[in-house]
Amino acid sequence: MGRRPARCYRYCKNKPYIKSRYCRGVPDAKIRIYDVGNKKAPVDDFPFVVHLVSNEIEQISSEALEAARIAANKQLIKYCGKEGFHLRIRAHPFHVIRINKMLSCAGADRLQTGMRGAWGKPYGRVARVGIGQVLMSVRCRDANKNAGIVAFRRAKFKFPGRQNIVLSTKWGFTNYSRDEYELLRRMRAPANEEEVARLQKGFLIPDGVGVKYVNAHGPLGY
Repeated sequence: MGRRPARCYRYCKNKPYIKSRYCRGVPDAKIRIYDVGNKKAPVDDFPFVVHLVSNEIEQISSEALEAARIAANKQLIKYCGKEGFHLRIRAHPFHVIRINKMLSCAGADRLQTGMRGAWGKPYGRVARVGIGQVLMSVRCRDANKNAGIVAFRRAKFKFPGRQNIVLSTKWGFTNYSRDEYELLRRMRAPANEEEVARLQKGFLIPDGVGVKYVNAHGPLGY
């Protein structure tokens, strides 16, 4: 018997039901890799970011997430090169879906109980997403902006419902805007007195794919 279509499990109808000591025998999620591309690239290398944002309250299967990851990855490798991007899947399939298996062989009516004891067995995993939730993000160079947009347009076809492609104003996967990042990383000179005062309070140092804010006062001040 094949998989049920994802439309059977699209809506968030029940309470979250996760793998636990009470809910055993749950199959592994289809998606196992959440970061692809040049995931160790320093924060300064990839300033441009695109997000794929959900516009529905729904459940997305782990199979759909894996299919979207493959589609986006293939497109990005083609136009950015293997080391020219960092793609991150931001939705994780923790919710367990169930199936009440029915027999369809001869004489099944003697064995089946219909809707008696209809609580199903674990069948797969889905991610429960809301409106405005980020599903996938990619950081790359400014020159590869269009490749990121096209990759997410391809990934959208793998998901049910509606999604929006959003161009971020932040630098990479950090919480700082480009202007603020360049100032605090000392990539540019302060333009006015306000920026000088801001720089005197603290600055940023690279920390893997993100940055760390260093306060200018106290025993650790530089």
